[in-house]
Amino acid sequence: MEWLETFLFSHSAIQAVVIIAMIISAGIALGRLRVAGISLGITFVFFVGIFAGYLGLSIDSQMLNYAESFGLVLFVYALGLQVGPGFFSSFRQGGLRMNIVGLILILIGTLLAVGISIGFDYGIDSITGVLCGATTNTPALAAAQQTLKQLGMSANSAALGCAITYPFGVVGVIFAMIILRKLFARKSDLTERVPDSGQQTYIATFKITNPGIVGHSIFDTQHASPAKFIISRIWRDKSLLMPTADIRLQQDDRIMVITTKKDVEDLALLFGQKENKDWNHFDNWNKIDRNIESRHIIVSRREINGKKLGALRLRNTFNITVSRVLRSGVNLLATPDLVLQMGDRLTAVGTASDINEAEKMIGNRVGSLKEPNLAVIFLGIFLGLALGSLPIVLPGSAMPVTLGLAGGPIVAGLLMGQFGPRLHMVTYTTRSANLMLRGIGLSMYLACLGLDAGANFFETLVGPQGLIWISFGVVLTMVPVLIVGVMAMRLFKFKFSETCGILCGSMANPMALNYANDSIEGDAPAVSYATVYPMGMFIRVIIAQVIILLCV
Repeated sequence: MEWLETFLFSHSAIQAVVIIAMIISAGIALGRLRVAGISLGITFVFFVGIFAGYLGLSIDSQMLNYAESFGLVLFVYALGLQVGPGFFSSFRQGGLRMNIVGLILILIGTLLAVGISIGFDYGIDSITGVLCGATTNTPALAAAQQTLKQLGMSANSAALGCAITYPFGVVGVIFAMIILRKLFARKSDLTERVPDSGQQTYIATFKITNPGIVGHSIFDTQHASPAKFIISRIWRDKSLLMPTADIRLQQDDRIMVITTKKDVEDLALLFGQKENKDWNHFDNWNKIDRNIESRHIIVSRREINGKKLGALRLRNTFNITVSRVLRSGVNLLATPDLVLQMGDRLTAVGTASDINEAEKMIGNRVGSLKEPNLAVIFLGIFLGLALGSLPIVLPGSAMPVTLGLAGGPIVAGLLMGQFGPRLHMVTYTTRSANLMLRGIGLSMYLACLGLDAGANFFETLVGPQGLIWISFGVVLTMVPVLIVGVMAMRLFKFKFSETCGILCGSMANPMALNYANDSIEGDAPAVSYATVYPMGMFIRVIIAQVIILLCV
């Protein structure tokens, strides 16, 4: 018994690891339970940590602070690294409107929280914690806690407020989506929007009948046209030609073109005649030509990472044409200025021998991609912490704000994920590796956060303070979501499925997204969630600090 007591209760490095491991294991196991189709997932680690703290378990304060901080940094950096490319592309076209709606939701919730703090004379520290719990945003809580500590204030009230309001923050968005569907969604809002494939690759065949381009080379034709396109095959009489830049188009040539759907009509005018055959649902491309095949080549050589596709000179060197590049599930048009990244899948068209030679240059070794570049990961964490410590002076505030442990690494991850390959840095990690980093980091952070707040949790929960915080949390969850949900469908003309994804992403609520995915056909909720989530996470981390600095 003395050994067990020392093992569990005597503060040491081993005891800290044991307690954190026990909390995480129990929390993940319980998080798999579903009630009415809803599961808290890894968030259950937070509540197991609270219960462990209530039972009297504790670890050394410095160990607790280190594990909590390191877990948070690991989580937000890996998150930024994954969503970096999508973050910057989300501001194009419809993604900008979605982010505007998400920003409106965040601002309404923030102003409401400040109004509650002023109107009911509650400290901004506890109200900020309530806001973080109502919006299920633990990185924002971490940023708020760090700011409170910098001001010499206790951060325990913020943690308690978050813990008490977090459960309804999870289910409140689901309730709001049900209310929106029953009371506010019109029949037209419930229909699926036809996907906009204007930016997706589109395959078509044309017959050269325009005398204006007859006799001109492919290179000259591509540069004279405002539409971007790749010619992957040329049929001339009964012969198949591999298109090179200097081949001149002739009357009645049949060409296969990879472009975007929005440019198809313009290309029909350019070439002369579009054929009716639909190639976009054709699977076995190797059945088209006897001597030419189509094959995927995966970029796995570090030397290729960050280079432009045109710089490889694949057509001139190996006599192959790259028609498309698959990246993160999206087909990109293989233009010469496209910057390649590790893990890109190039669709190459040519003879088997030519493609084999090109493979040696590009890599095509899937096994080498399974080894994450740890040096870049820790370099990014270092840069994120340095960025997070830089003071930012805001007008009207005596104390500068910092991005902190949550904001700095997520910004560094976003920048590394987007621009790292351009600097020839291998930032690629497999999806499983990224999920592992995020899972370890988030579970460590939640376990320590709950353990720290657990001692006073139940006492606060059953007292008048807890009931008041829960009431505030219900208002901060439901009111902004319902207002913005109606606004998104009526004013911004989003479909109900898109609106649900925007709401879940702006509230950083993956559990509500799971419900939306299960109850709504199609992938619109997931797509809109991914569009607004990075910006929503970043803004909430900053706002959590700003409202404390301006209201203290």
